[in-house]
Amino acid sequence: MFDPMDIKLLASLQRDGQATSQELGEILGLSASQAARRRQRLEESGVIAGYRARLDADRLGLTVQAFVQVQLARHGAEEGRRFATLLSTRAEVVSAWTMTGEADYLLRIYCPDLSALNRLIQEVLLAHPDVARVHSQIVMDQPKGDAPLPVF
Repeated sequence: MFDPMDIKLLASLQRDGQATSQELGEILGLSASQAARRRQRLEESGVIAGYRARLDADRLGLTVQAFVQVQLARHGAEEGRRFATLLSTRAEVVSAWTMTGEADYLLRIYCPDLSALNRLIQEVLLAHPDVARVHSQIVMDQPKGDAPLPVF
């Protein structure tokens, strides 16, 4: 699907999304304009979905990270839509996945402290009429940070 140059370009952009065409060209052994065209082609095809800054949660005062499993009481389309709407309104929920197995959703949550996490769980998640059960796990350490996607 990708040639070796595309793979190298994608890996480089995952390390530094602000790399200039000149810098990418040097890494790839191409001219700046060739590197820019390759990047543009990958952006237009949707392989590169966007760029964003990676922020330091601790420096933002978000010292508690948790993974929260949520099981819904009912599994209809409307219940799923209502719960997805709730998730979209909560900035603390930075990502959410629907899952197989006992839990229906896995949420990644950042809060300033344990009290804020407790309020979110008790007053928002468990208070939602479609939620049957919540199981939380607080992150103690992250020995491997969020890594770039493997590109083959």
